[in-house]
Amino acid sequence: MKIEQIYTGCLAQGAYYIESNGEVAIIDPLRETQQYVDKAKKENAKIKYIFETHFHADFVSGHVDLAKKTGATIVFGPGAETDYDAHIATDNEVFKIGNITIKVLHTPGHTLESSTFLLIDEQGNNHAIFSGDTLFLGDVGRPDLAIKSDLTKEDLAGMLYESLRNKIIPLADNIIVYPAHGAGSACGKNLSKETIGLLGDQKKTNYALRADMTKEDFVKEVLDGITPPPQYFAKNAMMNKSGYDNFETILQKGGTELSPEAFEAIANQKDALVLDVRTEKEFVKEHIPNSIFIGINGGFAPWVGALITDLKQPILLVTPEGKEKETVTRLSRVGYDNTLGYLKGAIHAWKDAGKDIETIESISVNEFSNRFKKGSINILDVRKDGEYKSEHLNSDLVQHFALDYINDNMNAIDKNKTYYLHCAGGYRSVIAASILKARGFNVIDIAGGFGAIKTTDLPTTTYICPSTL
Repeated sequence: MKIEQIYTGCLAQGAYYIESNGEVAIIDPLRETQQYVDKAKKENAKIKYIFETHFHADFVSGHVDLAKKTGATIVFGPGAETDYDAHIATDNEVFKIGNITIKVLHTPGHTLESSTFLLIDEQGNNHAIFSGDTLFLGDVGRPDLAIKSDLTKEDLAGMLYESLRNKIIPLADNIIVYPAHGAGSACGKNLSKETIGLLGDQKKTNYALRADMTKEDFVKEVLDGITPPPQYFAKNAMMNKSGYDNFETILQKGGTELSPEAFEAIANQKDALVLDVRTEKEFVKEHIPNSIFIGINGGFAPWVGALITDLKQPILLVTPEGKEKETVTRLSRVGYDNTLGYLKGAIHAWKDAGKDIETIESISVNEFSNRFKKGSINILDVRKDGEYKSEHLNSDLVQHFALDYINDNMNAIDKNKTYYLHCAGGYRSVIAASILKARGFNVIDIAGGFGAIKTTDLPTTTYICPSTL
């Protein structure tokens, strides 16, 4: 028996390759599926089943493409409905993979069809669970992502409580837990950086598995502090339910190299978004007018999903050399399949062709400190709500303007004013600056963000919980 976790850091997502006696099961595959085909071929094995723990919301899974390539059967838990061929399992149904068995444990709560897959080894012993978003290390899945359900998040949270108590907690402490996500995923609140653990450790440390917790306590705690899901979550879930275009076709189209002239013509004709994925320092120095920055070296895919509201949006890319294929791939992982090509030679080719470029003013923290002390400047803190509450500049000049909701809050700022932007370290503030600048706002970036601001003598304030007063 062989179990391999294939972890993708930018999505904080774990897919799984399970092999026994020449047969393979893949659990929660990524959009790009050739890696699983190649791995099975190298091991002289055949992919028999593709198990999906649920309809994923934070990424587009590769189950449909992989089934077409291999003839493997897609398996979902009870209650799932798909627009393609799939086997909808019953609770406790078993599937043989070589000399091992996968048993379906229906664990609704994160979503209605959510299931945990129990692996029983060659000796008939319970060995591991592939818990999807039902159980993470340190947390559980958010219960507000059901597709077209009349149930409330409170109803689903109650279901999750019962699933954990009736299906997960009774399992032995030495069971290995293989979750679908780790720290950085928006599918939970407090996920561990570890991606593999023991169930016994979770029983001791995971708040959601406390023995003395009532259902009412669980519902309250699991929903406490939960923020609205990113707008692309529901759209990705529907793609996973309904199907999608072939990944290789998406990659070929997006990998089209374009001259500056062709790039500009397509941008104008197709009303395409120019997406610049270089570093923030490179972007502020020079970029194509009205382009948007989301750097590939940061939290790229989740920020694309949060900020570009139309999955069908035509996209043109400005990338570092050699990163074209990776960029198209990472866009497709969250359902953005309409990439039309990339600028060959990037910004250098654009300038050599005599095309206009723009810049964003970015100032050092010392310069910002000088301007702050002179007064009458407008500051936008674009960090998340929790970050802002934890500590921020202590001034009436500061306005909290979270990047997550920038598209919904444009009316909260004034095009007649100039705004100084900061995040924690500089990545998100440049994203925000690029969006605001493209929409006609006057912006100045504070290099180094709040981390740099804290090294100065500027006043900051920390949030004090009312219960401690």
